[in-house]
Amino acid sequence: MSYTDKIRDMRSELRELNKTIPDATQGFGTLSKAVKDNGVLSLKEKEFVALGMAISQRCEPCINFHVEALMKAGGTREELGDVLAMGIQMGGGPGLMYAGHALACWDELAAKE
Repeated sequence: MSYTDKIRDMRSELRELNKTIPDATQGFGTLSKAVKDNGVLSLKEKEFVALGMAISQRCEPCINFHVEALMKAGGTREELGDVLAMGIQMGGGPGLMYAGHALACWDELAAKE
């Protein structure tokens, strides 16, 4: 399954979750918007942090979403590499494996632009 398909399928699952527990998911959405729209860090910097955390938490859907968001925020493949290196340093072998997912996702999404 391609990363594009994984992102699409996860969004579909989240739409169903939104219907099932709308108050909780709307609350999470409000929190996410407040974090992204405020503070001294740029959106791109915040996406670097989120991606690093997604790698360390080994959350592939999170990795996919934050790679996509990082691209939209103006991140570069070279910057991604630095974040992946930090994720590997902090996460050891599992970080290495999930960093590979993040790079593959980036390359697939970049090829579609």
